Amino acid sequence: MALSKSTTFLTHLKTFANPYKHRRTPSFVSLRLLSFASPEEAAAERRRRKRQLRIEPPLSALNRTQYPPKPQSQSPPYYLNPNNPKLPEHVSALTGNRLNLHNRILTLIRENDLDEAALYTRHSIYSNCRPTIFTINAVLAALLRQSRYSDLLSLHRFITQAGVVPNIITHNLLFQTYLDCRKPDTALEHYKQFLNDAPMNPSPTTYRILVKGLVDNNKLDRAIDIKAEMDSRGFAPDPLVYHYLMLGHARASDADAVLGLYEDLRAKLGGVVEDGVVFGCLMKGYFLKGMEKEATECYEEALSKKMSAAAYNSVLDALSKNGKFDEALKLFDRMIKEHEPPKRLTVNLGSFNVIADGYCAQGRFKEAIQVFRSIGEYRCNPDTLSFNNLIEHLCDNGLLGEAEEVYGEMEGKGVNPDEFTYGLLMDTCFRESRPDDAAGYFRKMVESGLRPNLAVYNRLVDGLVKVGKIDEAKSFFDLMVKKLKMDVASYQFMMKVLSDEGRLDEMLQIVDTLLDDNGVDFDEEFQEFVKGELRKDGREEELAKLIEEKERLKAEAKAKEAEAAEAAKRSARAAVASLLPSKLFGKKETDSESKPEGEIQALNDVTASEPELAEKTTEAEGDRADEQITA
Repeated sequence: MALSKSTTFLTHLKTFANPYKHRRTPSFVSLRLLSFASPEEAAAERRRRKRQLRIEPPLSALNRTQYPPKPQSQSPPYYLNPNNPKLPEHVSALTGNRLNLHNRILTLIRENDLDEAALYTRHSIYSNCRPTIFTINAVLAALLRQSRYSDLLSLHRFITQAGVVPNIITHNLLFQTYLDCRKPDTALEHYKQFLNDAPMNPSPTTYRILVKGLVDNNKLDRAIDIKAEMDSRGFAPDPLVYHYLMLGHARASDADAVLGLYEDLRAKLGGVVEDGVVFGCLMKGYFLKGMEKEATECYEEALSKKMSAAAYNSVLDALSKNGKFDEALKLFDRMIKEHEPPKRLTVNLGSFNVIADGYCAQGRFKEAIQVFRSIGEYRCNPDTLSFNNLIEHLCDNGLLGEAEEVYGEMEGKGVNPDEFTYGLLMDTCFRESRPDDAAGYFRKMVESGLRPNLAVYNRLVDGLVKVGKIDEAKSFFDLMVKKLKMDVASYQFMMKVLSDEGRLDEMLQIVDTLLDDNGVDFDEEFQEFVKGELRKDGREEELAKLIEEKERLKAEAKAKEAEAAEAAKRSARAAVASLLPSKLFGKKETDSESKPEGEIQALNDVTASEPELAEKTTEAEGDRADEQITA
């Protein structure tokens, strides 16, 4: 017993002599130093530690006086300020049921059922599983690929009203849509609004879309301004943006500007341009200046650069449009051999369009059709613009039969014709003396849900009138007058045709419809035109009678509307008068004779609301109502 006590005493002495050597560490530190039996136990321990740190405040939180207080002028975080626009969703939101919804809609897009995909997206907006902006962008991009601009804008308007926050991809798709629809001013207005209101910055893709679209819409000066704005924002020089600008100057036959842009790009890149996308436009600049030797050297240099499908297409176009089509065919063969998707993509839809254009320029239309039909062998899918391009070449060269064959292949490849497709076929049928087929194509266009513009309609009616098909022209007029916003010239043209045929009653019927339509102003000049046509048959006074009768009918209609409104007011007064006494005061209608004059007046004033009636009720009436309730 004494020995054990002495041993303990010696241990305490050693501890006091070297206190730091035997100090015990906390238990959780010793546990952390031990190894775990499995990685799962280690992960569980890490999760436990994280939960503990979230639950237990840090030591600094127990003594906040050691830190200086935050200045009062410091602004709150971005997401706490209600005046700031909302931020778009992060890609991490695409999980769980929302990911399943996303995959379901992508399946519909792959099946080319865009109507169902768009409808599914709309229905999901107000459901428990709201689609992410990435799902919506997939549907918008699919609609854009098939040139369904009206459906795209309708869906975009719907999600905007539903409060879905767009991201930069959504804005880019909207810019692309307006530029493809030949509305560059509208696209620039949305871009300006995006810069002012959106909580994000434009991307390089934004500037590529804007510059290309403005160049395609003959807005080269504005495209140059957009490029200057891109430089001012600190973006690196983009060869693709320079390519679009050089292409615009080449179309304007400004070779010096093409060469100047190339020199500017080379200077900004340190004297070496590795991306070959600009060499095609550079070759066009040399060809414009008659420098074929320099163009050939540029072509050889381009083949040693990093060439994408877009770069190859630019060189192809430069060769085929400057008398080097045989060399372009050799380059096209090389592109096909190097095409190894998905490892390397050297051929795309634009490549086949360039070669088809080259064959058509050479008059080799069968080979152009053959090349176009081989697009699917290289994992490329033709679109409506590609079909329209080939159909236009065939129609312009009198090959209507071949054009109709190509048109018949569109449905099998999942491509929908647009207004331009039907307009090409319709105009060619008129030139080939096939007015019935022309009318059939116009009817197909209307039945498919497309909306032809007024110019296409006018060409149809004019073509039918020239071949003496007045009844068909009149039937199309009756059909489209409800769908199109007709102008004065369209009305006068049909009236003139009917007047020349002696069908003045039908002409007056059009005037009758016109007077009911407030979209067209039936002014004095228009009236004088109609009087002149009626004067030929001595029926000039019928116009004044028709106008007088229309004004009388409108006055009667207004009087009936006013009478109906007054009757509705009287009915409302009677209903309120019958309900208010029993509900407010608990009195029967027979008791109204015993009420004071002020109370009767308050009850009869049915135009006032219930609070107003309560204000008009006297204090004595309220006392009587209380007595009745207590009774």
